[in-house]
Amino acid sequence: MSKNAKEAILTAARQSAQAHGYGGLNFRDLAGEVGIKAASIYHHFPSKADLGAAVARRYWEDTAADLEAMAAAAPDALSSLRQYPQIFRRSLERGNRLCMGSFMSAEYDDLPDPVKKEVQTFADINVAWLTKTLNAAGIVEPTESEGRARAIFAAVSGAQLMARSRSDITLFDDLIASYRAAGLLPA
Repeated sequence: MSKNAKEAILTAARQSAQAHGYGGLNFRDLAGEVGIKAASIYHHFPSKADLGAAVARRYWEDTAADLEAMAAAAPDALSSLRQYPQIFRRSLERGNRLCMGSFMSAEYDDLPDPVKKEVQTFADINVAWLTKTLNAAGIVEPTESEGRARAIFAAVSGAQLMARSRSDITLFDDLIASYRAAGLLPA
């Protein structure tokens, strides 16, 4: 099986996980979508847990790269913080998908340990980036930055969840605006 097939499997699995969570990962369905035999998936991913962990790992790696690219392109840390919710909004724009880290977090009790670890890493990289960016922006005391970072991550994730449950991206925008008005996010 080629590297391209492995990438196609990861892409299809990511889309499935964003729509249906870990429980929705099905080798037969993924094989049909990619155009291979289900047994071929086992060549790269011996189990559903291996596939789920690989998808979650790729997801947080992509998110970390997006966050760093956003910070590099922004004129300052405050601008980066203002743009942060867009990372979550993009999932809603792509077929009313949910951030995979959020979806899998909701299934946490039923996840295999390797998948749990990757899901935790997704939250950790978001909180670390927010903490670093809050410190650089100087809008909270350094001793308060991690707590604020966690609150921002939870609030933006929650806004995405509410918007998805109603298939209404404007609800996400309204909630983000209310977080800005309340001072949780910079205006």
